[in-house]
Amino acid sequence: MTEWLHVLVHAVVVVLCALLAVGPGGRVVTAVFRRVDRSEAPSRPRVTRSGEGDHPEDQGPATVEEAAAVLRGGLWIGRLERLAVFATLAAGYPNGLAVAVAVKALARYPELRSTTGAAAERFIIGTFVSVLWAAGWAGLARWILTLW
Repeated sequence: MTEWLHVLVHAVVVVLCALLAVGPGGRVVTAVFRRVDRSEAPSRPRVTRSGEGDHPEDQGPATVEEAAAVLRGGLWIGRLERLAVFATLAAGYPNGLAVAVAVKALARYPELRSTTGAAAERFIIGTFVSVLWAAGWAGLARWILTLW
């Protein structure tokens, strides 16, 4: 195989795997969120007593799907996260994964600190699913490149 064709095949493999890591990853994360919401039994709201009677305490979003309102921008942040994870792993720099996740965690910290469990669950589950999805595609790309 000529040198330019070799480079072209490698580029096509990397770009195709990157697109598959970034694009459909959001649908995979959303599917996992729906599964998590279905598997959890709905909890009853806590009741606080006041002089005017009993009132359910506002605990924030009840489900992982509802927590999307608290963690705005998740679609684009997830895409950028998957792109960063894919790029660092495909380039052979696994330490970049830690940097990408740390930057995301620091950026989301104020939102996570001010909310309840569902938003934190959404952050953790979404991050894990996104990272695993992108890492899988990066691993596949690196493996395919070793075949040529």
